Amino acid sequence: MSLNPQAEQLNGTLEKETPLIARLLSRRGRAIFWPREGILKQSAEAKNSQLNATVGIATEHGQAMKLESLHNQLNFEPNAYLPYAPSFGIPELRETWRQKIQEKNPSLSGPTTLPIVTSGLTHALSMIGYLFVDEGDRIILPDKFWGNYKLVFQNGYDAVLDSFETFREEKFNFEGLKHKLLDGQVGKKIILLNAPNNPSGYTPTREEAEIILQILREAADAGNKLLVICDDAYFGLVYEENILRESFFAGLADLHPNILAVKIDGCTKEEYTWGLRVGFITFGTKDLTEQSAHALEQKTAGAIRGNVSNSCHLSQRLILQTFESRTYEEEKQKNYDLLHSRYEKVRAILHEKKETYAPSFRALPFNSGYFMCLELKQLDSEQVRQILLKEFDTGVIAVGNLLRIAFSSVDEEQLEKLFDNIFQACKRLSS
Repeated sequence: MSLNPQAEQLNGTLEKETPLIARLLSRRGRAIFWPREGILKQSAEAKNSQLNATVGIATEHGQAMKLESLHNQLNFEPNAYLPYAPSFGIPELRETWRQKIQEKNPSLSGPTTLPIVTSGLTHALSMIGYLFVDEGDRIILPDKFWGNYKLVFQNGYDAVLDSFETFREEKFNFEGLKHKLLDGQVGKKIILLNAPNNPSGYTPTREEAEIILQILREAADAGNKLLVICDDAYFGLVYEENILRESFFAGLADLHPNILAVKIDGCTKEEYTWGLRVGFITFGTKDLTEQSAHALEQKTAGAIRGNVSNSCHLSQRLILQTFESRTYEEEKQKNYDLLHSRYEKVRAILHEKKETYAPSFRALPFNSGYFMCLELKQLDSEQVRQILLKEFDTGVIAVGNLLRIAFSSVDEEQLEKLFDNIFQACKRLSS
């Protein structure tokens, strides 16, 4: 199939400016483009016309037509939230989020694109699949991973999730990662890092993070072309001093000319706005230029336009207004402190009752995020889950031989009861 000339032009820019990106693109990624011609171009040219009959919305006296019952609930002018947002996202939010990424990752020095707005982080991950994943491509990741990766990458793009054991002797399994990356043929390789991790609630220590970066550098030195996806859904929710506080993206953005890093993040967990569905995609690589960054942003926006057209305008406006609130930082710190306190309570419970719980389960390493996991000892996790539901009015998630516990959604005074219920359910099943 011949490519659209606009796609060819973007591919040519990438080949000339940053060949790595061109090499990593999937078949879909090579074919996609931002439609600069046609309706979008004509609408842009007519934007300031006195009589503008190009835009597919209804207007009244220069303002977007509205429903008063909706509009009266909000403090925006109709044109601030009712028209379509750009497929790239509204410019003010993109600039603001880039500033926040830099503030939260002070060591970030490599060249990056401007963040592109998505309809949540799952949508962002799917767009990365669209741009970079072909049928049969292997995605290397720890075996403790978010189940939705299967729907996004396996079902959506026919990828293979190629996992290794997450932990070895209570630490991140470096050898597992190294084996997957360095064994076999040299070529395109995709790696997915999720820290804090869902479901384990683990973030590598600073020392571990340095080793992970070194392994990735070794793989790139060997000639592999690496796409490293940094799923930062729970970014910032770290509860111990010695663990990685910045995103892996900060260390990867200028680590090696054979590494393209992608930061997938957003407001869902970071800003406690789960249902607003505002996520971001940001790219970084050592040889990124202004021209290749622009081309990659256009391809990403083209994929978004062909997928959901654009992300919710109102959600983006609400987020921007929240950032401008004088109480925003204080409110965010209060929520973080609450989650941190619950984490400390879970730690205390597991320490105090370690010997009591030992015959039934043990905690996997955890230090961050929303979750922690209990590894059951010779018990079926689904059977334990069913007993908890039916006899103890308690819900948890069963994954393999693990129970995933979302301490983020349980009030602190209920946490001890939660773990005691799990223990009693295990005893019930054992007997």
